[in-house]
Amino acid sequence: MQAAGRSGYRSGVTSELDPAVAHNRSAWDREVDSGNEWTVPVGPEVIAAARAGTWSVVLIGYDPVPRDWFPATLAGADVLCLASGGGQQGPVLAAAGARVTVLDNSPRQLAQDRMVADRDSLELTTVLGDMRDLSALGDASFDLVFHPVSNVFCPEVEPVWRECFRVLRPGGILLAGFMNPDVFIFDADASENRGELVVRHALPYSDLTHLSAEERARLWGLDAPVEYSHSLTEQIGGQLAAGFVITAFRERPHHVGPTAGYMPGYFATRACKPETVSQA
Repeated sequence: MQAAGRSGYRSGVTSELDPAVAHNRSAWDREVDSGNEWTVPVGPEVIAAARAGTWSVVLIGYDPVPRDWFPATLAGADVLCLASGGGQQGPVLAAAGARVTVLDNSPRQLAQDRMVADRDSLELTTVLGDMRDLSALGDASFDLVFHPVSNVFCPEVEPVWRECFRVLRPGGILLAGFMNPDVFIFDADASENRGELVVRHALPYSDLTHLSAEERARLWGLDAPVEYSHSLTEQIGGQLAAGFVITAFRERPHHVGPTAGYMPGYFATRACKPETVSQA
């Protein structure tokens, strides 16, 4: 592992030829350049407060994760912030005492975490990689996986849950946020430009298969991140199939857009890897 100041960096194994990985890597690098709110690092005052014991992070929208979803103490805990670059959650958890690894598909997002780590002398490692492939990380390496809403940018999620289960120690915790797939049934043009809810798409949804290139270009630009819907069977059932026990659940409206007044746009789960794992 090469150190940069007190922040480490290493390259993970990623699907370089996977079009979804390649496109969304470049797209999120550009989101950093454009100042997307999820790419703006926290300031020194946030890190100072976290070191003093006052901190919060978000999984879904702007909703702070309940503190009782976390271990009793983060001091010395090994935490993986999965697909969670941007200099936000990872540095805060590091300042709260955790040994943090941030894995993300975007080099520019990881650079935001490294910037905060160097600025505020935090112990934090960054890994470039695909959230479906954590082979750069060892079995039973972490006490907590923190996975905010990001698998919406991944074409499949079951491998994500299997890898999370593998890298967690027995008794480890997975905190995951994800999109309500039902928000994708609506016509994006009517929603974005007229604030109307017009049912148009059958699920599962992908920007690539449900919108023409012309429509994508008009709505968000062809270089924007590509999104995919995932069913609750894939999200919640996938966690259960991987071996997790779900211990808590939350839902919140999407923080923007016309669906916010009618339905939850986000779900969050707290799941645990059992202390004793069946070998069957």
